Amino acid sequence: MSETKSISSKPPGAARGLGLHGLLTLLSLGMIAPFVWMVLTSLKSLPEVGDAAWLPKHFLWGNYPEVFSVIPFLRFMANSVVIAGWVTLLQVFTSALAAFSFSRLQWPGRDRVFFLYLGTMMLPGLVMVIPNFQLMVRFGLVDSYLGLVLPAAFGAFGTFLLRQFMLGIPRSLDEAAEIDGAGKWRIFWDVVLPLSRPGLVTLAIFTFMGNFQSFFWPLVMMKTVDKFPLPVGLLFFDFEHGQATHLLMAAVTMSVVPLIVIFAVLQKQLIRGIQVGGVKG
Repeated sequence: MSETKSISSKPPGAARGLGLHGLLTLLSLGMIAPFVWMVLTSLKSLPEVGDAAWLPKHFLWGNYPEVFSVIPFLRFMANSVVIAGWVTLLQVFTSALAAFSFSRLQWPGRDRVFFLYLGTMMLPGLVMVIPNFQLMVRFGLVDSYLGLVLPAAFGAFGTFLLRQFMLGIPRSLDEAAEIDGAGKWRIFWDVVLPLSRPGLVTLAIFTFMGNFQSFFWPLVMMKTVDKFPLPVGLLFFDFEHGQATHLLMAAVTMSVVPLIVIFAVLQKQLIRGIQVGGVKG
């Protein structure tokens, strides 16, 4: 009788598992569908873009080299990489410094200041556009790379993320380093920072991807075409050359490739960083 019950109890569990996998498959298809449409549209001719059929009649691989003749794609790509790279470097460094102060140092009002600092995450990004723009005008940084980098060089999210990692590092290591004569900077640089590597990598990936795709702030700040990052440069397909949707999709597809490569290369470290941060948090 017990064997009969155990056998009969398996099908409902298997059915639930099958249903869950089916639901996840549908969700995955729903998320990947826009990407597939983008790639297929990049291989169509302009008259075919409005067709209901997803597959092009003829795969026009020539759309991709044509992008380089329409816009200075490599120049825009280089601008995006430089801007995102500097923002990533500065934000990781400043967030690590702030996280070290909030997690390893003792000073009056530390926790209250930290919660106030986290409160800035509640402010929508658009609210800060006008104050930041006024500051950049006052400092003469409009239409400059520095004007794009400085406002994004500090972030409460990065500080919060790294603080969670640093709280999980045993304080006995700090005490041992102090006994050996190390100062606060030496403890930060040689002890805490190397042990926070998963958090640093995770923050660097999020920051680079977010700023590589930044559109609104560069659109407000930049006036010189040669300084445009890629998301702003893609507007040329709509304004100067009409609605060249097929070429726009080809350019967007090529712009996504570096992000896919970064994610594929650093995927294990990203997942490990999120897991470790979740456990320590």
